[in-house]
Amino acid sequence: MQKNFDDIDKYVAQAVAHYWLTRKAQKDKQTNRGVSDAGLRSAVTGGAQMDGFITLFRDLILDTGIDKNYIYGKKALQLPGFFRPTKEWDLLVIKNGQLIVAIEAKSQVGPSFGNNFNNRTEEAMGSALDLWTAFREGAFNAGIQPFLGYFFMLEDCKASNRPVNVREPHFKVFPEFVGASYMKRYELFCRKLILERHYTSSSFITSASDNGIEGVYNEPADDLSFKFFAKSLVSHVGAFV
Repeated sequence: MQKNFDDIDKYVAQAVAHYWLTRKAQKDKQTNRGVSDAGLRSAVTGGAQMDGFITLFRDLILDTGIDKNYIYGKKALQLPGFFRPTKEWDLLVIKNGQLIVAIEAKSQVGPSFGNNFNNRTEEAMGSALDLWTAFREGAFNAGIQPFLGYFFMLEDCKASNRPVNVREPHFKVFPEFVGASYMKRYELFCRKLILERHYTSSSFITSASDNGIEGVYNEPADDLSFKFFAKSLVSHVGAFV
């Protein structure tokens, strides 16, 4: 189905609702089986929550006219790395031996925002460094840069909105982090990934567990909107059609 950018909010809302519905179904299934999986991890370890977003990325790419056989969203998602043998991405587009697109799609739901924030940021930075270094060393593409995308959805709740203290025992942190909530930290992180050219484009959205199941979501920053991300993605793929 052709995706109209004027209606992109509707498609994102459908993906958001899928995320929360899948999460609830996984948690309910484990509860009914009497399986304990470290509290809220029961709604995470089942996977598939991000499938709605992956499907939306795939549909947008297909709308460019590129053949579906060039899109990988369920299997064969490994790319060679420089610091490690391979890294598995969430969606790839590969045509005639050329890597066109690699997308990472992640999310975080409370309550442990602190450790998870560090893990998510380190993972994203490491993946980008690994890919671009492998690219430089000729692992793929022979000089034609791929689109590297990073999508992130954060739970909108009291814990993610609460200002977080920083420790400065030796040196001052950058001022934008002082008193910043985890939501603000993620916004800054996604923006800096683009500014430092680690990723081609990034999108950051938030959604609350109580109405997210109805597809309700927010975009804290216009420059990290899903529409902007989608247009950048489609424009890049279009050059290869």
